[in-house]
Amino acid sequence: MIQYKIAVSGSAINNCTKGAFKKAYEVGRQIALHSCVLITGATIGVPEWATRGAKSVGGISIGLSPAVSKQSHVHSYRLPTRYMDLIIYTGFDYSGRNMLMTRSADAIIVVCGRIGTLNEFTSAFEDKRVVGVLTGTGGVEPEIDRILKLAKRGRRRVVFDADPKKLIDKVVKLIKLNDKQKHPRKEEVL
Repeated sequence: MIQYKIAVSGSAINNCTKGAFKKAYEVGRQIALHSCVLITGATIGVPEWATRGAKSVGGISIGLSPAVSKQSHVHSYRLPTRYMDLIIYTGFDYSGRNMLMTRSADAIIVVCGRIGTLNEFTSAFEDKRVVGVLTGTGGVEPEIDRILKLAKRGRRRVVFDADPKKLIDKVVKLIKLNDKQKHPRKEEVL
């Protein structure tokens, strides 16, 4: 039974620390092993490695493309179509695609990243989504904790871990807790 949708956000280029793509693969694998659907921005790098990981154990992967069509996705944006069960061509370029991705997910995982990943992180944070940060992966990832401290907005729904399995365990647990608080069972309300 598929429970939740978890988006993976991260660098399309390799500005990450050594081994970050391998960890992204394991993040995708762990998402699938938790019976969750993987959502990505349908791009190369971290998202593609996460998708490969999910597919390695029979998981479901949905890509949200910035392009308006498959032709634009492949030829204009030069993005892959492999490993995804479904690609939704949003036509909203990167910034619009980012918002759709974070809003369609119950949580996002940050792995490495650049400015687009930071945009997805702040969108998810503002929308009160659960956010998991895979530490030790480089890019903007090391700055997220500092940004949270500077912003003085707390980190109630944000969890950090360097181990992909432990991170996904924490994220799924937090999604379930938030879901329970949003939708308490009838006997809990009485």
